[in-house]
Formats: sequence, C-alpha cells, structure tokens
Amino acid sequence: YDKWFDRHKVEYALELKAIKELLPKGGLGVEVGAGTGRFTQPLGISLGVEPSEAMRSIAISRGVNAVDGTAESLSLDNGSYDFALFVTADCFFDEPELAFKEVHRVLKTGGFIIVGLIDKNSKLGKKYEKNKSGSKFYKNAQFHSVEEIRSYLEVAGFGNFECRQAILPADVDEGLESAIKQGYGVGSFVVMRGQKKVDA
Repeated sequence: YDKWFDRHKVEYALELKAIKELLPKGGLGVEVGAGTGRFTQPLGISLGVEPSEAMRSIAISRGVNAVDGTAESLSLDNGSYDFALFVTADCFFDEPELAFKEVHRVLKTGGFIIVGLIDKNSKLGKKYEKNKSGSKFYKNAQFHSVEEIRSYLEVAGFGNFECRQAILPADVDEGLESAIKQGYGVGSFVVMRGQKKVDA
C-alpha cells in the first residue's frame, strides 16, 4: 500500500493538490481512515484515526498523532473539530451512512467534511472494479460514485457541496493534460466538500 505512493508520484501529487483546493486553511482537523499518514502528515492535520495497527505504526513514524478507531464509531467529542478528511476510505466502510453521521456528530456547526474518492464511474474506477477480485488491497472494496457519496452526505446533514477532480495519467487521452478542474465527470480522483448545516 505505502509503496504505491512512491511508484505513482504524479498521481499522489495531483491528489494532494486537489484536496488542498478544498481543505480549510485553518482550524482543527481529523483524517478518518488515515492509513500510513500519506495525507495526514503533508496536509498538517492534527489527528489521524486508523484501525490497522500496521498502517497506524507507519503513520506514527511519520510524526502523525494516530489513534485506533473506525469511522462508524469515533471516540471523539461532539462538535470538537472544524473539518474531517477521508481519502479513498469510503470504499472500505462497513456502513457508509453511519460513518458520515458520526463525522457530522464530531464536527462543529458549519464545519466541513472533505471526501477524496475514486469515482466508480471513471476510467480508473471501472478498471479497479473489474480487477478487484485479484487485488490484495481492493478485493473487498465497494467503490462509490460521486452521486452516491453526495446522497450519503445529504442524509447525514451536509450541504453546500463543491467538487474538484484530478485528471490523472490514467484519464489522459491525446491532447488532455493532467490537471485539477472544478466539478467531476472527467477525473478519476474526485474531492467533494460538504458543510455541516447550521440548522442540522
């Protein structure tokens, strides 16, 4: 898992850039499903929650304050964070609806949720879905579309959505350069930001 980022430096850089465009510039943040800290650390996020002890230990070695926990049951206080980040964690949730409701609980009113996902309707998403039975990492993954994630977030009490898409090398046809663009529908890696409603 961790070596993927070393082998795919362009993709990793584009994913980071897309997240940075929608990540709040200040405030207290948490990454849920922080993995080995590949995003938590460079983005300066104060806390990472990760159920895998092996991944968590790598994150800690990177200087991340990483703790044990799952998205569906966070040991965090109500209204204690300004933003929460998920990066390709949605496809491993046992209960996506519960995970997003949990994050809604721990965010302050007006706080942001930022979800980075491989869009299942994208070129790369379709490839991963087709080949996941032979993948060590994605064998049990349940990929989602942008519309599905937005629906889950709306049910959880989020609104005011905004998206960025990273046009990865896997997406590029002749004449199309790797880049970050608004919206979704072209890039395989999509970042969606939602805001906890004031009246929720």
